[in-house]
Amino acid sequence: MALYGNNQRHKVFVSYHHANDQAYRNYFESLFANTHDVMISKSVQIGDINTNITTETIRQKIRDEYLRDSTVTIVLIGSRTWQRKHVDWEIGSTIRDTMYNPRGGLLGILLPTYPRTDLSKYDPHTIPPRLYNNIQCGYAKIYNWSNNPVHIKNWIHEAFEARSKILPDNSYPNFVNNCSGERWQ
Repeated sequence: MALYGNNQRHKVFVSYHHANDQAYRNYFESLFANTHDVMISKSVQIGDINTNITTETIRQKIRDEYLRDSTVTIVLIGSRTWQRKHVDWEIGSTIRDTMYNPRGGLLGILLPTYPRTDLSKYDPHTIPPRLYNNIQCGYAKIYNWSNNPVHIKNWIHEAFEARSKILPDNSYPNFVNNCSGERWQ
């Protein structure tokens, strides 16, 4: 597999379910931002944002201080990621193109904790619905977990390139609250 952009590192925001998948997010960023140096992390770190402020203020800080400076958002998908209102909101903010926050690339990575019986398939109704809509329209892609830095760098670069070639689908209604259940449909 050819390595895109050889020395080009994209600024990446990682979206994930904080309570369930923090260890995978930490490992992912350590491996690909530090060890292999294939991306520049623009993610929120634990303690960066006061959790006692309003949801709207948290979203504004994430949009203006983290997403604005990133070029690609990676959604790490575990067993309950699709249920999270902040994941939905981060995807929506990533693919929105505004004067102050340009559109970013988007991709999903299925974590080893994602439930399935067949490794070559996933249930579309157990991944974030806004991500699924963008896979359907060709704006985003979804991949299985990999420790291979060449794969990760290529996936990130492909998402970066797609942001200016394909229009995303941001029509899914915004989550007001976290969801429950096994599937979104």
